[in-house]
Amino acid sequence: QVQLVESGGGLVQPGGSLRLSCAASRIIHEYYAIGWFRQAPGKGREGVAFISSADGSTIYADSVKGRFTFSRDNAKRMMYLQMNNLQPEDTAVYYCNVRIWGAYEAVRNDYWGQGTQVTVSS
Repeated sequence: QVQLVESGGGLVQPGGSLRLSCAASRIIHEYYAIGWFRQAPGKGREGVAFISSADGSTIYADSVKGRFTFSRDNAKRMMYLQMNNLQPEDTAVYYCNVRIWGAYEAVRNDYWGQGTQVTVSS
């Protein structure tokens, strides 16, 4: 089991910045992937950025490339989403996610933070 706690959401004007944080309850020794998702009103949950433990590679959604940066500090059991040049279309509830695979590749578990509201408005 992994518990995730998010923080850092809020209200910001267009062009502003926020940094979201997600704290994990334990060090993850298994093969895993971590990511940030968001869900805007009337839309489905959208993947924002992902990191694989296999090689540490980072993948960003096209909509946030060049503006958002996904980072992590394994020793502190923390992951972050630095969001710059925020725009109204970034308004959404943001969720952190950890996906952990079991002994077999087909077996996996997803753990989610509670979500944090990001509102971009003038």
